[in-house]
Amino acid sequence: MEYLTDFLQILVPGLLVLYAVYLVVKSFLQKEYDKRLIDIKIQNNETVLPIRLQAYERICLLLERITPNNLLVRLNDPAYNAKEFQQVLLKEIREEMNHNLSQQVYVSDLAWESTKMAVEEVTVLINNSSQGLTEENASIDLAKAIFENMMKNEKDPVIESLRVIKTEIRQFF
Repeated sequence: MEYLTDFLQILVPGLLVLYAVYLVVKSFLQKEYDKRLIDIKIQNNETVLPIRLQAYERICLLLERITPNNLLVRLNDPAYNAKEFQQVLLKEIREEMNHNLSQQVYVSDLAWESTKMAVEEVTVLINNSSQGLTEENASIDLAKAIFENMMKNEKDPVIESLRVIKTEIRQFF
């Protein structure tokens, strides 16, 4: 029995010291882990933030390029009839969108959905404006119809999407 009490007198303080060391080491390792995590986040921000801003810039450029005013001025050619011009406009929109598909990785879901919606609205505007036009109509007739429909709607389909993008960009600063 004496051996047991002697053993317990040695074992209990030893276990208490071991537990105290465990708590100190655990606390130290947790602080080191937290510090490394913060360092990784800082490095990640230094790398990712410029890429994200560039993605938002590219989305803004996409939206500006598919704005009906810019599309019509940039692509209008008197050699096209209305149907050919419609196809040229739609092809340009598809190419612009396909060229910028990878940007959705870097922007929010709201920004990407807004961008897709703007592209769809411009496509619908062009298709609706071409209804009633034939191959005898010139490209300028389609351009006039697009402008007329835009004035009827009193809204540019791209403006709201640009507003969403700009609001998100302002959150970074």
